[in-house]
Amino acid sequence: MRSIEELLAIMRRLRDPQSGCPWDVQQTFRSIAPYTLEEAYEVVDAIERDDLPGLRDELGDLLLQVVFHARIAEEAGHFDFDDVASGISDKMRRRHPHVFGDEAVTDAAEQTRRWEAIKAEERRQQGRAGDTSALAGVSPALPGLQRAVKLTRRASRVAFDWPDAEGVFAKIAEELDEVRVEYREQGGRERLEDELGDLLFATANLARHLDLDPEAALRRANRKFETRFRSMEQALAAEGERLDSVNFEQREQAWERAKDREKSQ
Repeated sequence: MRSIEELLAIMRRLRDPQSGCPWDVQQTFRSIAPYTLEEAYEVVDAIERDDLPGLRDELGDLLLQVVFHARIAEEAGHFDFDDVASGISDKMRRRHPHVFGDEAVTDAAEQTRRWEAIKAEERRQQGRAGDTSALAGVSPALPGLQRAVKLTRRASRVAFDWPDAEGVFAKIAEELDEVRVEYREQGGRERLEDELGDLLFATANLARHLDLDPEAALRRANRKFETRFRSMEQALAAEGERLDSVNFEQREQAWERAKDREKSQ
């Protein structure tokens, strides 16, 4: 715990109105929230790259964000870091009665059902029991694809779901056709966005049926695209060409060569 105490002391010093860092002193919950989100994503990136030294550093950066928020709250008299740590400790004990109590569960699926039941009881005790929907408690702050997965997973628990992935494939084809029709009819940006949203939602639902994380899949696709694109740029530069100076057919050929180089590595 000595390291935690040291980190808390550093944050107190940084936030000191007289001798602290001017930038740190000026920050609020809202101003540092984007950094908190960024640090969380950098933790995920380090994990996906199997970069354990990087993961250690990124976890430290994320911890700093927790300490930062807690210090701002403490200064305003709301709560402090100890309250945060104590609160999550109590929550973990409360939500794992099979570990810290006398209950027993047979498998992870049963534990998931028990977890949701405990969360529902917590909402009732907090005066939020009015929302009895199967979708209650799915945070609107989640990234879109992740929230789509959670919403459809909740719906599936009350049998609102396709029996297998084939139904979702058909739904994606249907939604893609509707996007195409809306695009061709030029019915307006809002209507086109609505149809595109339906397509993305159906794709996220397919990921759930395939037991895949759509956010992770998209991050992987982003990395793949970036690697191929940079390879294509470099190959054209070696030939004395720029991407924006060659024609469409040459770009397509350069892209295919980049894909071939990737496969050969």
